[in-house]
Amino acid sequence: MQVWLHAFSFPHRTAALARQAEAWGFTGLFVADSQNLNADVWIELALAAAATRQLQLGPGVTNPATRHPAVTASAAATLQEESGGRVVLGLGRGDSALSQIGLAPVHVAGFERALAELQGFLRGEEVVLDDDVRSSIGWIAASQQPKVPVAVAATGPHVIAAAARHAEMLDFTVGAERERLAWAIEAARAAGEAARAGALPDGAGRSPGAALSLGAFVNVAVDPDRAAARDLVRGSTAILARFGTEGAPADGLSEVTKAGIAQLGAEYEEARHGQSSAPAARRLEDDFIDRFAVCGPAGEVLERLLALRDLGLERIVVVPGSLDADAAAVEASNERFAADVLPGLLAA
Repeated sequence: MQVWLHAFSFPHRTAALARQAEAWGFTGLFVADSQNLNADVWIELALAAAATRQLQLGPGVTNPATRHPAVTASAAATLQEESGGRVVLGLGRGDSALSQIGLAPVHVAGFERALAELQGFLRGEEVVLDDDVRSSIGWIAASQQPKVPVAVAATGPHVIAAAARHAEMLDFTVGAERERLAWAIEAARAAGEAARAGALPDGAGRSPGAALSLGAFVNVAVDPDRAAARDLVRGSTAILARFGTEGAPADGLSEVTKAGIAQLGAEYEEARHGQSSAPAARRLEDDFIDRFAVCGPAGEVLERLLALRDLGLERIVVVPGSLDADAAAVEASNERFAADVLPGLLAA
């Protein structure tokens, strides 16, 4: 199993965290792309690449609105060259990168079109854009590095289906309830079967015969004090849980989780995005956090993550703390995870 670490991109901290994540044994590091809340993701990823040797790296996640697919393809392929082939490109419809400048997430149809364009650019192909504009990135076609794989972050069935048609990887953002993840995995497999049956438009999709790799973003905090663990991930749990308000079906959700998602939909403040101190995050019930996130003593965290792996996940992306979390507390949780949870996941 692959185990990735997610981080917000703070200046002077990302490269050091990348070195530490590599030393701990994480497979890779995803760095958030949210220009109003964090430092520039591609600059921080370049610094992380220079500071490491084996760690895989990528934005977690970027979007096709603030960055055109050609711009993103060029940035990702450049990092692929400079890192020696260690890049995974995380892509989604857009969250705080858009809401902080007054924009809504990219419509699903537009997202799928941009995803297909991005894949074409990354393969070094000519891409047909709006108004029949034809474009390509010639230097990518001449690269000796493998194509950058794209990992789509998805909550609802339509984006899951788009990922199954076009991406190499799919990382669910549906929380850690086992029944909910089982629903998402089944939706991805059904969409993948449809794609293999010939439902793809011309020029789209993965390499012939390639399987869709499934993973999940999971809010994780390791602390023998369960209340402290909950508080560490309140804000980041609110981020992922809020995605459930965007038209996704309620399949596999407990009544507790349904109620918590509905509450977030009514109370979430974009100005306090990702903050554990935000009123909406503070009002989340303990039972909701215990279900949607994975937090508590190391043994329990390992047991729950192994149960998620057994559903068919190949990858867990650990989201360890909120945007306003104390850096020392996040590091302590990460150290406990690395010492007492990560070995069990990697050996499984």
